[in-house]
Amino acid sequence: MAGISTFFAMSYIIFVNPAILSQTGMPYQGVFLATLFASGIATLFIGLYANVPYALAPGMGLNAFFTFTVVMGLGFTWQEALAMVFICGLVNIAITVTNIRRVIISAIPESIQHAISGGIGVFIAYIGVKSANLIHFQADAAAITQINGAPYDASQQVYEGGVQAFASNGSTLPQIASFTEPSTLLALFGLVLTVILMAKNIQGAILIGIVATTALQLMINPSLIQSIDFAQAGLANSFKELGITFGAAFGSEGLLSLFSDPSRLPLVLVTIFAFSLSDIFDTIGTFIGTGRATGIFSKEDIDNLDTRSNTKLDKALFGDVVGTSMGAIFGTSNTTVFAESSVGIAAGGRTGLTSLATGICFFLCIFIAPFIGLVPASATAPALILVGVLMMSSFREVEWGDFSIAVPAFFASIFMAYSYSISNGIAAGFIFYCLTMTVTKRAKEVHPVISGASILFILNYIIMAYL
Repeated sequence: MAGISTFFAMSYIIFVNPAILSQTGMPYQGVFLATLFASGIATLFIGLYANVPYALAPGMGLNAFFTFTVVMGLGFTWQEALAMVFICGLVNIAITVTNIRRVIISAIPESIQHAISGGIGVFIAYIGVKSANLIHFQADAAAITQINGAPYDASQQVYEGGVQAFASNGSTLPQIASFTEPSTLLALFGLVLTVILMAKNIQGAILIGIVATTALQLMINPSLIQSIDFAQAGLANSFKELGITFGAAFGSEGLLSLFSDPSRLPLVLVTIFAFSLSDIFDTIGTFIGTGRATGIFSKEDIDNLDTRSNTKLDKALFGDVVGTSMGAIFGTSNTTVFAESSVGIAAGGRTGLTSLATGICFFLCIFIAPFIGLVPASATAPALILVGVLMMSSFREVEWGDFSIAVPAFFASIFMAYSYSISNGIAAGFIFYCLTMTVTKRAKEVHPVISGASILFILNYIIMAYL
């Protein structure tokens, strides 16, 4: 049941990912199948090779970067973007094989590790709160800065293809829901039910909550079953479109085109670096955060990572990097470990069997895809919220009494949710750790890897600001 719980918690990605990537011109059904194949294969691999209960899929944030920055903003074709994702995977494999990634993990101070763990809990809970529609965001015209990746022009009234995405500044404020929307009330029912079941230590409480909430929705609105579009989700059409995305990274419009113009080479390298940096620290943060808090990875696994190989964490790191290149081959953005794996871990998953169950679910979706859409975000949101609550217990291990530790711990945790990015949270934590340690004359306590990573993060932000 743990693997199924993980799948339901992250099943939104098989619909959200095609919706985002298709805006680049990629065929929706092709990306849909690419998402399933990449997620299924990568999840099965990490389960069999590393024997850990983690699931992989195209990462949220990375797919948005792929679409709105690399393709729409920088002007690369989606084939060229896939080629960069493939190269990013090769870079990450090299970093993992040469122990660089393991050294990075072992260099992170223990308090910051616990802060990252708790921060991922806040991040996951925040995703759940948003998915449940418990909060809304309001922005007036003055707060809007971009529409569809371009600067906002108040005089422009028509947008070709409609408004796909918009960005706003800090004037956008969250507001509590009015509790009149059915999806919000449904999520509230699931949250209350799951809290009661977990408080009573009922085995499989999270999965029971997901199934019960889904069943309630179908009882309230049985027409959802009749609205399933079997023709659009047909296998024949999907595999035909998969033929367009599969291997596109290596064709004349992909890898060959990417390096055909020498003047673009600096931009290509910077973009690959941005892909790789975000991917690496998203994975490190998820493994340390969920693994340490739940005991999947022991303290010894993390502390001795730079001196021992073939540990469970070492194998998990390698299992993860294979996913990125695998995803690019099928036709999707960076495939990485999902923080939602903690839902299955909370449901009792401790071994690779959990990953095997999740991976099989991805493959089954090839045949029952229309029905998977019947599981609403309102059903999985309570699971994310409560798993986040459980993970926040790691905060008690942070040395909050030491201001030099408290500041970077805050940014490594709370800022993670504020910025909606694990890697941005880690970056802020590293940078402020270097700052506080230096001004308090404790710079010798900062591992060179943390200093180097902080410099790379700062350079990355400076470069991306001018792209």
